[in-house]
Amino acid sequence: MPDFADLEAANKAYADRFDNPGLEGRAYKGVAVVTCMDSRIDPLGMLGLKPGDAKILRNPGGRVDPIALEALVLAVHLLDVTRVVIAPHTRCAVASNTESELRARIEESAGMEAGWQSIHVVRDQLESLADDVQKVRTHPLISDSVLVGGFIYDVDTGLLDRKF
Repeated sequence: MPDFADLEAANKAYADRFDNPGLEGRAYKGVAVVTCMDSRIDPLGMLGLKPGDAKILRNPGGRVDPIALEALVLAVHLLDVTRVVIAPHTRCAVASNTESELRARIEESAGMEAGWQSIHVVRDQLESLADDVQKVRTHPLISDSVLVGGFIYDVDTGLLDRKF
């Protein structure tokens, strides 16, 4: 196992300059962001936000899956969220590979069969985004007053392109 010394040292430096003590758990700017786990995405930075401003939900493909939907319901009712940004991105592995291609890569890396592990791919990114936006907009526990936008984040330019 790799050592964590570099991360622990970085955390110590971070804590030494930490300037957000006492922040409440609410979203100060009323924003929730659903996006991919891709490390090229800085959800707060891409929207000009800072820690405490938004709730960030990340998963492969930036999908509104049942867990993300549960988190959005909680965020809307308990954490002052009034706007939801759904932002998958360009050059996403789960949107540009088939399930069998990803499974083959995992099996090669793991050195074992991985058919039992679920892998959800995105066959049509715009269609999936439209579905996810609609899922949030029509959820019985999310008011019509909550604004929901569907965007594609371009990992090469940093720009969001509003689709819905």
